Amino acid sequence: MSTPSPALASRPRDAALDLLKWLALLSMSIDHLRHVWPPLYALYIPGRLAFPLFCLAIAANLVRPAARPRLPVPLRYLGLLLLFSLLSEWPYRLLVQAPQSLNVLPTLVLGLLIASGVQQPSGQARWLAIGALLLAVVAHPWLMFGVAGALLPAAFVYALKRPHPAWVWPLLLSLLANYWPPFYVDAARGEPFAWAVILSCALAPLFGLWLLRQSLQIRVPPVRRWAYLFYPGHFLLLAAVREYWLR
Repeated sequence: MSTPSPALASRPRDAALDLLKWLALLSMSIDHLRHVWPPLYALYIPGRLAFPLFCLAIAANLVRPAARPRLPVPLRYLGLLLLFSLLSEWPYRLLVQAPQSLNVLPTLVLGLLIASGVQQPSGQARWLAIGALLLAVVAHPWLMFGVAGALLPAAFVYALKRPHPAWVWPLLLSLLANYWPPFYVDAARGEPFAWAVILSCALAPLFGLWLLRQSLQIRVPPVRRWAYLFYPGHFLLLAAVREYWLR
């Protein structure tokens, strides 16, 4: 049995990827402040960065070199997303009143399966990807960001493997995932807020891909598994702040 080279086994953390994850967490948290203080609705604009950056982080984890051969589907990664998608639904509904979809993690679960099939288009990964895509189509009305959102990690895998023309697919899917007709009606009327939202959705994938290709010479604190707890935890914290604020 061959052993990984010392250089690969001791591969340092990717500072750009950790920074990408921090920015995704920050933009998500900023976005959700709207549910505590509704007058801060303009925070919807920077909040459009969060989902594309999370999808890009999934893709980057799938395509980066590994010290040992990977399974066709990263089971630990998948299991954590599944677990916290269940644990996060009640906190999500506690903060977001009358939600129109499930929390975002079910979309990322399907996105991980589809992206794994693009990364290793054979055998188990391929069939799981096809099943996940069919489920995304059926569950589209309940998925946050819909089918386009479930496809976005796969588009990032494709873009990372073919860096030049392939960036257009994440850009288009990011726009489709965030598509809401009133924004485009308002944009046609020249509304600055609507244009800012659309530009944020379009530029988020491009910014993420650019950032991930930078060789950062700074130390970025790693984003580890505590981030899974942060997702339901920040919903509970913000809901508690809102209850206190409204007393």
